[in-house]
Amino acid sequence: MTDNVYDAPGLLIRCVHCIRFSRFSRAASAPMIPTLRSAALILTLCTLNATHGASAQARPSPPSATSTSTIMTTSADKTIVAALAPTGTLRASINLGNPVLASLDAKTGQPEGVSVDLANELARELGVPLALVVAQSAGASVTNVSSGAADIGFFAVDPKRGEEIAFTDPYVLIEGFYLVRDDSPIKTNAQVDQPGNTVAVGKGSAYDLFLTRELHQATIVRIPTSPAVVQGFLAQNLTVAAGVKQQLQKDAREAGGLRLLDQRFMVIRQAMGVPKNRGEAAAQYLTNFVKQMRASSFVADSLKRHRIDGAVVAGDGS
Repeated sequence: MTDNVYDAPGLLIRCVHCIRFSRFSRAASAPMIPTLRSAALILTLCTLNATHGASAQARPSPPSATSTSTIMTTSADKTIVAALAPTGTLRASINLGNPVLASLDAKTGQPEGVSVDLANELARELGVPLALVVAQSAGASVTNVSSGAADIGFFAVDPKRGEEIAFTDPYVLIEGFYLVRDDSPIKTNAQVDQPGNTVAVGKGSAYDLFLTRELHQATIVRIPTSPAVVQGFLAQNLTVAAGVKQQLQKDAREAGGLRLLDQRFMVIRQAMGVPKNRGEAAAQYLTNFVKQMRASSFVADSLKRHRIDGAVVAGDGS
């Protein structure tokens, strides 16, 4: 019978039997010497074979395509973390000027909303702590990100902002509306862009940027923040207030004597953004993250949990 060269356990067992036989034999010691020598030789061979077999088993095999892919993924993940959170903490700019995205919790005074939920989830996926950089307006939030004070932000997609910020696909769609006094002669959107009309907007907001391009005859009056638009509109006796539908509805209920026009003037595509200088890989990672959050119903569940009405989860191609 031929033994497998790596079958060390089998050979060792036979060695032990041989040695036990030699120890307990009552025959003359001289004839047993060859047997003992043979046993010692076999034991030595067993030890060498066992060592060689263990070395062969422990010797690493050449890296497969799978192991190489795993290593590359780990390396890429570290690169992404370094790009999105270079300080070791993910700094997310949160705009409190848009109630659809974020507001202050009445009990804790801390920011809450879909943008805060998304920031927390991204930090969890990256495995880093989260720091919220709170802004009172969209313009200030954009500045936080473009200046490097924050790593990511939540903004409406706009070509002007896109000069320095790489946007994901939108995760939610909201509407921009006009608001007027009940006795205003303005009934349609087309009547807004007329000489002599004054339109209040939140400075640096998505609808400020949009209307700056679209309105050619009416005069735009910029109010410091979006939540203060209706107050400024009333205090300065302006003709029209422009803004996010939900904010205007809330302000109209509180002020009284105001109404929204029947038709939106724009769809605001809310997305996440990262500075372009963080690299294409970071921007693509963020885009994939948003797609995952939409598809998994994370965004829809967050809007429902925070009781946000009128906002629609964006779909592919929005």
